[in-house]
Amino acid sequence: MELIVLGCSGSGPGPTSPASGYLLLAGGTAVALDMGNGTFGPMQRHLDPFDLDAVAFSHLHPDHCADFTALAVHRRYHPRKPYDPAARALPVHAPAEAPERFAMAYAPSAQERAETDLTDVFAFAPLSDGASATAGDVRIEARAVDHLCEAYALRLEHAGRSLVYSGDTGPCDALVELARDADVLLAEATWPHTGPWDEPPPGVHLSGRQAGEHATKAGVGRLLITHVASWFDREAILAEARAAFDGPVELVEADRAYPV
Repeated sequence: MELIVLGCSGSGPGPTSPASGYLLLAGGTAVALDMGNGTFGPMQRHLDPFDLDAVAFSHLHPDHCADFTALAVHRRYHPRKPYDPAARALPVHAPAEAPERFAMAYAPSAQERAETDLTDVFAFAPLSDGASATAGDVRIEARAVDHLCEAYALRLEHAGRSLVYSGDTGPCDALVELARDADVLLAEATWPHTGPWDEPPPGVHLSGRQAGEHATKAGVGRLLITHVASWFDREAILAEARAAFDGPVELVEADRAYPV
């Protein structure tokens, strides 16, 4: 499998990266993981959007889903759109509110949002704790994690390899359980463990140290750090993660590919 980082800036786009968004390529299957602000542009450098087999959303904060409306426009109005309407209904694995939330974001006005229907281009499937699904040759498993809204970590498996994506989460056992023995853990580390506080606020994000601790507890093969907020020191957060995990650790960068 190959992970392509479309954007990795935490909480919104940064000066050198869009917000959170990733592509997982596995054999002939392509799955988008989150589509935060600014990610649809770089997606088109790596993949024809009509070649997506599924989109999976960890949660519905804008820095993880704002560019979904751009994908809707592309799939609905591009002159090369497939002629078979059924072929255009792209599977979307997301929290239960996704159809309503995305319709509200896409609607031209508040008055028209009730009539907005995206089912001609998307087939929504709600995530739940412990749920599993398939996208082409990829198996997807979800676990609920500790964030400010309904949020999931996602495990994707193909041909004996596994990637776990934390989404946004505070420290939680569910992430450790889902990531057990994974080849790669793509973990958010939004902020430093010490600095503006004595301890990071619970139930929001991981620090660099906490991301490393979760990787150690889960026994993963490799830790990739993402979602660092642009106003924090990326290298300091990387150093925290390395101090807590003795395996390979790397800060991801936008427009780069990483083997899984």
